[in-house]
Amino acid sequence: MNKLRRLIEKSFFAAAVFSASLTILIFIFMVILSLPLFKGGLFFKILVNPWNPEHGLFGIYPMLIGTLSIVLLSLCWAFPISFGSSVLISVIAPKHFAKFFKKTIQMMTGIPTVIYGFVGIFLLVPIIREMFNAGSGMNILSASLMLALVISPTMIIIFTDTFENIPQSYSDAIDSLGGSAVQKLLYVILPNSWKGILSGFILSFGRAMGDTLIALMVAGNAVAVPDSIFASARTLTSHIALVIAADFDSIEFRSIFSCGLVLYTFTALLILFIRFFGRKNFNNN
Repeated sequence: MNKLRRLIEKSFFAAAVFSASLTILIFIFMVILSLPLFKGGLFFKILVNPWNPEHGLFGIYPMLIGTLSIVLLSLCWAFPISFGSSVLISVIAPKHFAKFFKKTIQMMTGIPTVIYGFVGIFLLVPIIREMFNAGSGMNILSASLMLALVISPTMIIIFTDTFENIPQSYSDAIDSLGGSAVQKLLYVILPNSWKGILSGFILSFGRAMGDTLIALMVAGNAVAVPDSIFASARTLTSHIALVIAADFDSIEFRSIFSCGLVLYTFTALLILFIRFFGRKNFNNN
């Protein structure tokens, strides 16, 4: 039995080392392919320049702004919806309805992103176009709404699991005092689950940053800095998908590795923040 346990532990350790090594190798691979940009001093110029190949400018600054605009706006839509749905499932709704609702949300996480993209094109885009007289309707607002729909199920599940992991004795104590569902939420659930809420929010931010199809299909793919939520935009991920067929030795092609490094850095910083924050609070406890 002890031999089997040690074998399992070694297998999990080997899998963890392999995953970490693969992640590091991917980063090294992107850095190596980006070396011509670093050597020529073009990397930081690419970060701040506009995209205008006719004038020899291959900057990803418009894509950076487009990405942040769509992602941050989608989080503004997704967070209140996800938080409210989680409270409904964990606190307010009857058990049978809460169980059905949670199963439905779990099912939504398995729907391919391209399906959401089709819904966005044929349902949401015409509504936005007619309601706001917003040109083609493919813009930051449309993309952010669809992206919010994509990331909300994941955020809801994380929030719900966080709420349900609170010790039952805490809930029993406030129930014995005659506390209402709102009081239970304010004085028991939220103070003991804010770390999980923050983690779910940050992980959803990373999920939104890495999405490709929603922005590619719904955002309009304009390579200009957006000036409103009704402007079309291109994200870093959709830029990679659109430019990857360019000549391998061209600066246009090399620019996609700048996009990859930026996305990798954002994701790594988010994960490190969660790790550091969780470890700090664990040590304090």
